[in-house]
Amino acid sequence: MAMAGLYRRVLPSPPAVEFASLEGKKLFLEAIQKGTMENFYRLISYFQTQSEPAYCGLASLSMVLNALAINPGRKWKGPWRWFDESMLDCCESLETVKSKGISFGKLVSLAHCAGAKVEAFRTNHSNIDEFRKYVMRCSSSDDCHVISSYDRSVLKQTGTGHFSPVGGYHADKDMALILDVARFKYPPHWVPLNILWDAMSNVDESTGQRRGFMLISRPHREPGQLYTLSCKHESWVGVAKYLMDDVPLLLKLEDLKNVQEVLSVVFMSLPSNFEDFIKWVAEVRRREDVGQTLSTEEKARLAVKEEVLRQVQEIRLFKHVSKLLLSSKNSCCRNLTSGREEDLPDIASSVCCHGAQILSGNSASPLVYCCQETCVKCLKANGDKPVKVVCGTVVNGGSEERVDMLVPSSQMNLSCCCAGSINHIGLHPASNDVLTALLLALPQKTWSGIKDVKILKEIYSLVCTASLPTLLQEEVLHLRRQLHLLKRCQENRIEEDLGEPLS
Repeated sequence: MAMAGLYRRVLPSPPAVEFASLEGKKLFLEAIQKGTMENFYRLISYFQTQSEPAYCGLASLSMVLNALAINPGRKWKGPWRWFDESMLDCCESLETVKSKGISFGKLVSLAHCAGAKVEAFRTNHSNIDEFRKYVMRCSSSDDCHVISSYDRSVLKQTGTGHFSPVGGYHADKDMALILDVARFKYPPHWVPLNILWDAMSNVDESTGQRRGFMLISRPHREPGQLYTLSCKHESWVGVAKYLMDDVPLLLKLEDLKNVQEVLSVVFMSLPSNFEDFIKWVAEVRRREDVGQTLSTEEKARLAVKEEVLRQVQEIRLFKHVSKLLLSSKNSCCRNLTSGREEDLPDIASSVCCHGAQILSGNSASPLVYCCQETCVKCLKANGDKPVKVVCGTVVNGGSEERVDMLVPSSQMNLSCCCAGSINHIGLHPASNDVLTALLLALPQKTWSGIKDVKILKEIYSLVCTASLPTLLQEEVLHLRRQLHLLKRCQENRIEEDLGEPLS
């Protein structure tokens, strides 16, 4: 027997006033005249309906991130970089969110992970006057937005916990405009601010914590351009624990005599799957979409990656790491790639398979994708220096996809061909680059247990972020913030600690 289902709900009024009603339109026009609808235009341009009944938090966040024009640094579908609910899964799996929703603390953490600047408050750590001040501040500009976490039942609506952005404010009536992302249920509506505050003050039974609100704005610095930490692989907990907890203890126990011995201690017990933890942010594109040329945007992004890579390879710490990796005595380093040309096909095969999956919008496991062949080529146009490209042919069932991976290079003099090997170190981010970046990202206190004062002083000079070039410094600080966020997650402190991760 077919079920009729539900077609929307009648918005309980009062306390709410439907945005499209005569009274709602009047409130809108009056608020425009008072200058407290400035955030509305950006938000309405990217207004979306949550794609799952429990995706209100993800829909609200992706809507705000797109309104702030924060670059996700990875593709959504086709050639487009765009925040979508399906991309917001670093703190909680999408399957879990689909069945249970997401908590306030985890949504805050997701916003941090996405590269936004976040200020978050539970109602027991704020008051209605502060909330009003923040709503007015964001409604009077288009560079910050408020997401409210509230209990629908207080507004006489069906359901309980819900997230939605605040799209404006009427000062005289003291009302906020809720751009409800569950548009299949309720339309956008005005609500009295004091009632919205009461709705945010209810306790979320899943966490035992009050609900609240968060201010989201553009970061002072862009997210990682070349490296990022990943919690997609189940091994991330062990790697994060090793780096943040075990390494400081190991350094205290050993009587270390030089920098090489310090690095050996760190790398000797490094989990074998650490490469699933720190990732190279690759530039992947579908060949049919772009042909044999590079867009201005692609050139600019590749240039930034190359500059970060060059800056990594010019610091003294990189030279110490490279020396250790080249030493045959260090069995812990034997499986790590050096950045030589012969490593590219293996790396590209994996990257092209994953890239094909993303570009096609297919949520299937990347294991069903098989890269039949890879080929190293060069693209050269308009007198620009050659750009190294690894071309891959990826097969998924009966379909075939041709994918390109753009390779950042730290050197100018490259010889490119479709076959053969180039004995050249530093062609692309590899273990020596990655490990250098990871060492720089470790908290300063990591090294404080080294007993020899002279060695400790030298290590501090090698890992000091203050003296790094700007691009590399921003890259390292981004990784450090990610480490602190993952540490919170590992220790189940996501709900208690809402502050900006340390950098």
